[in-house]
Amino acid sequence: MKIQVKILNIKTVNELPGYWTNEDFIQLLDKMDLPDADKVKPEELRELLYMAITDFEPSEAAEIILTYKLGDQLTAGQIQDISHEMKDEKIAETYANPSFHYDLFNINQLLYRAYKGKFPNTEASIILMEVTGNENNEVNKEVLTKALAQSLSERSIIQRLYGDQVTGQADFGDAEKIIWLYNQKEENTYEIITSRYWVEKEDIENGEYDADIQFFEEKD
Repeated sequence: MKIQVKILNIKTVNELPGYWTNEDFIQLLDKMDLPDADKVKPEELRELLYMAITDFEPSEAAEIILTYKLGDQLTAGQIQDISHEMKDEKIAETYANPSFHYDLFNINQLLYRAYKGKFPNTEASIILMEVTGNENNEVNKEVLTKALAQSLSERSIIQRLYGDQVTGQADFGDAEKIIWLYNQKEENTYEIITSRYWVEKEDIENGEYDADIQFFEEKD
């Protein structure tokens, strides 16, 4: 598939709106022994949660939040390990399974703000990309990742770890994990959210280019 790509904008952020809801804050406050948070004004919930979090040791607070968000996907032992590691490591970048990076980023940043910098400050990239010439209108995370990869320098993490995948020589299942979210802003324009670990502004060498998207085919 041949398409034309234009990188319209890329910005670095350390918080993604919409991940945490007021209901999340109420549930977490309850788990931190502050019931009846549903009676608190919505605009005060976040600050109240920050105060509640800092009543615990950092690893204890991390374990509560990790269990709330990921307790149905990770074992108690895995959560305990992460809760101790994330105070010193950018676990949202280094955790072995990248499918958890999005959740770990948002959990880390909640703790980072509550403890005023005692946790590492992780960052995300928001990329605005125009894709044209796609006659089949086939757009998904794999297509967008491969299109984006063709703008990146050889030193980028994606090129170094997934060289065969982005060129269609191997299956690219991890594309689902590299791009956290994407949405179509206009007819041919997409907003892509990923970790700065995967895509940072300094790695983009081409802002406008033709991309040849190749898909892996298993041989009989």
